[in-house]
Amino acid sequence: MPYLPRLVYPLLKSQLYKGKTILLYGARRTGKTELIRKLMEEEKGVYFNVEYGQVRDQFSTTNTTELQDLVGNHKLIAFDEVQSIKDAGLVLKILHDFFPDVQFIATGSSAFEIQNGIAEYLLGRSRKYILYPFSMGELTATYGKIDTKARIENILRYGMYPEVLLLPEEEKKKELDAIISNYLFKDVLSLGTMKRPDLLMEILKLLAFQIGHEVNLNELSNKTNTSIPTIQRYLYFLEQSFIIIRLGALSRNLRNEIGKSRKYYFQDLGIRNAIINNFNPLTLRNDVGQLWENFCVMERIKKNEYDRRHVNTYFWRTYDQKEIDYIEEIDGKLYAFEFKWNETMVKPPKIFMDTYPESEFKVISKNNLFEFI
Repeated sequence: MPYLPRLVYPLLKSQLYKGKTILLYGARRTGKTELIRKLMEEEKGVYFNVEYGQVRDQFSTTNTTELQDLVGNHKLIAFDEVQSIKDAGLVLKILHDFFPDVQFIATGSSAFEIQNGIAEYLLGRSRKYILYPFSMGELTATYGKIDTKARIENILRYGMYPEVLLLPEEEKKKELDAIISNYLFKDVLSLGTMKRPDLLMEILKLLAFQIGHEVNLNELSNKTNTSIPTIQRYLYFLEQSFIIIRLGALSRNLRNEIGKSRKYYFQDLGIRNAIINNFNPLTLRNDVGQLWENFCVMERIKKNEYDRRHVNTYFWRTYDQKEIDYIEEIDGKLYAFEFKWNETMVKPPKIFMDTYPESEFKVISKNNLFEFI
């Protein structure tokens, strides 16, 4: 597959040698290793894959003399899958503090390990970035809008993982199955006390059919015959492993606004469709609206991340079924979006506009997608 430039790459380069350790995290197989290797080659740095036992053991030390021997005269060092190092956060903190002239970069596939085991040690010492599967912005920069738009139906079926995107159709399915079984589940089940791959798959299947809908924890508990705390723990680790993302509900002024609910989306639709084993063409599906909503939400999240736009995100719904798919809050102003696969005239709920009169509303379809992403 030809190399497609990643939008996060210039962001990483812009942060070199500014006194901060750079953390790059995201799901496995999204291209972190290729990106970091390219950066090390271009900037004359040294790369360590710490999943290899010998490398991991060498760096699993807090002895500064031993670390000095490993750092040597290098000025740029990258650690791939850094969560494999014992006490990784403490090791990185020592490296950062004792070798201030060296630029360290660490990648990881587990947000739980990065955020709770590493980021807390590097508080004030790091810059954090996420690498997602390919974005529409990245495809457009390479192929142009016309070609990229022509790929949308295929993307809604097979997603945007780098190793999946340009494969023949039958090979796409095999690669997605391999990513799920060999990488994603491995990461999730390695966290906390999660020991039941059967329950993990059951929860994911239930979520896959509820894209765009509120997820009821009691319902998940009843259908899986599992306690709500266990469901919550699995959902948390699925988020931390970059498989799903959560949107909370906006609730400010109305008594009948739903305030404690949540919606979940899959970070990649290929993974979602592989979980339910449905790669049918869009003309044979009854979930196109759900796929489109998931796609639009994730593309906007990618755009916000790569543009470094820090926004609050929500959905909105009332108990009498008035709803808006997706809302961003920027500087106190609300921007509301409804997602429709086919262009449709949709008016915002009057009660929403009356309650939040300064807000803006827009429908996102195939025809104006590029204005949104």
